[in-house]
Amino acid sequence: LDVTAASLALLFLAPLMILVAIALKIEGGSVLYKQERIGRGGALFHMWKFRSMHPNSDKLLQNYLETFPKAKAEWEAYQKLRNDPRITRIGSWLRKTSIDELPQLFNVLLGDMSMVGQRPILPNQTDTYGPHLAGYLRARPGITGLWQISGRSALTFEDRARIGSKYVNEWSLIGDLKI
Repeated sequence: LDVTAASLALLFLAPLMILVAIALKIEGGSVLYKQERIGRGGALFHMWKFRSMHPNSDKLLQNYLETFPKAKAEWEAYQKLRNDPRITRIGSWLRKTSIDELPQLFNVLLGDMSMVGQRPILPNQTDTYGPHLAGYLRARPGITGLWQISGRSALTFEDRARIGSKYVNEWSLIGDLKI
């Protein structure tokens, strides 16, 4: 089901993905961004996205959090920032529409991800998942999932971990189709 859905999605979305690639190339820098993530069973894989941040985003984040204590507190609670200085103009639109996630359809074809599941974890986040980590590691991570339709960025990192673990523990095909 995943492979069929991803293949059909890539077929229909190819023109949009080409336009996004052209826009990102015109903006300057790379088109795709890969990031190491933890998948099923703890296996590491490279998750693909359209680039939505400036090339020096790690340094930008570090400087921003050192300068703005409220932003640092927000980052520690949510692992996200409402006004993230790293995001480009085109990247902002890509994120609002979730178009930045489309290259993950290739991760589904490779078997690293599923269409629906808990979001893949960064290697440096395993400690913050605490008791929820074991649940996460039992299934392939997904492009979309329960936490995205349950509040998304408004949820704390702890809430996302709990909801992701709940998804894995209560998985059903009907549930995936609803998501």
